[in-house]
Amino acid sequence: MPVRVAVQMDPLATLNIAGDSTFHLMKSAQARGAEQWYYDVRSLAWEAGRITADAAPVTVQHVVGDHYTLGEVRKIDLGRDVDVVLMRQDPPFDLGYITATHLLERLEGETLVVNDPRSVRNAPEKVYVLDYARFMPPTLITRSAADVRAFQRHHGGAVVVKPLHGNGGKAVFKIDADGGNLSALAELFGQVWPEPFMVQTFLPEVAEGDKRIVLVDGDVLGAINRKPGEGEFRSNLAVGGYAEQSGLTEREAEICAAMGPELKARGLVFVGIDVIGGKWLTEINVTSPTGIVAIENFDGVDTGGAIWDAIERRLGV
Repeated sequence: MPVRVAVQMDPLATLNIAGDSTFHLMKSAQARGAEQWYYDVRSLAWEAGRITADAAPVTVQHVVGDHYTLGEVRKIDLGRDVDVVLMRQDPPFDLGYITATHLLERLEGETLVVNDPRSVRNAPEKVYVLDYARFMPPTLITRSAADVRAFQRHHGGAVVVKPLHGNGGKAVFKIDADGGNLSALAELFGQVWPEPFMVQTFLPEVAEGDKRIVLVDGDVLGAINRKPGEGEFRSNLAVGGYAEQSGLTEREAEICAAMGPELKARGLVFVGIDVIGGKWLTEINVTSPTGIVAIENFDGVDTGGAIWDAIERRLGV
């Protein structure tokens, strides 16, 4: 019997199909004969113990500008009408996102949610990584410009300031050793976000790339090295970075081995971690990680197939 999949994601029309990981997973599922539904997280609802969504059957094809076809929208029961929910909408990791995880968590025992919503809620990218602080560069989480100045004095040199629940390299700033604009930046962050922000020592090695390593059920699937575009220090592909083929250093393999069993135990099937300079872990991405298209293109690995294999193992099919 074909696997029935509901994909909770951002609008299909906005996808850049050349490198989008969710689109790649949908193509892989379709090639296996899966029945797929698309829905917007805003349509999630609970009534009388049932979780529903307004969903449309969807088919996809790799044709720019004509990459999906939707059927008629209807209300489906996510516990009875599907086998898997792919939770793939991008952050912000706000109360709306957190509420969706609470609702999807109630599908436990009926429908597999990937990644596990309880674990996603408890493992935000720049907080969960603190469990592996021994692999991280010097890091501070604070609301205080005075704390940042003290951190800079202690460690010397420039720092990077970023929102705690941001994504895609957005609102990431480099503050030089003289601390110029630090007070204004701390004030801005305090006005825009209610949570503290993250500060890390600037790693010059980022000029040589920020490696994205993808793990599937705790095992390494592959890696790409993302390099900054001209005039940038951020290497995220969403802000102009570009990808190179890459393997793992001994230290990177150690990092993956240290966290792999825990990722699998938490139901975090598809995870992307970021490592700079071959040794400095900066993030663990569990909400909507990316990178599988580039890894497949460089290494010839069936990345979508590997993820669906892991999902099907959990389903027992």
